[in-house]
Order: sequence, then structure tokens, then C-alpha cells
Amino acid sequence: MSRLEYYSRPLVAFDAFNKNHRRFYANFLETRSWGRCPVRFIVPEDCGGDLISMIKNSLIQYYIEREFNVKSKLGREYGI
Repeated sequence: MSRLEYYSRPLVAFDAFNKNHRRFYANFLETRSWGRCPVRFIVPEDCGGDLISMIKNSLIQYYIEREFNVKSKLGREYGI
């Protein structure tokens, strides 16, 4: 294992249900930098976009379900 790999931040998939992930994204919006984020978010291939768009879509789905107590078929397909 290389030293660079040892000291790098762990890769995780963004989870809108995880309060820390939402906090990391809010910090990104405030600072416009991922520099202080303790993890690196990955973009699954089936999402077909960039990280910010994927996070926005996940959060929209999360808040819609929370507000209206509705599960969408789209959210189930993508594991959101």
C-alpha cells in the first residue's frame, strides 16, 4: 500500500439519509470546496452525471419523501 493511498480519505457513496453526508454537502455549498470533507464521494455509473447533480437529485428525493411520506419508483430504482 502506498503512502498516498494510506493517507487518502475513504471513498463512500452519498447517502441522503446520513446527516453527516448532508452536513458535508452544506459545507461544500458554503465554501465551494471539498477540502475539509473527511470522505470522498463516488458517483455510481448508473447515475450518469456529475457528483453535485447526483447529490442534488438525492436530496430532492429525500426531502420530497420526508415532506409527503411518499416513496417514488425512481428512488427505488437508483437506491435513493
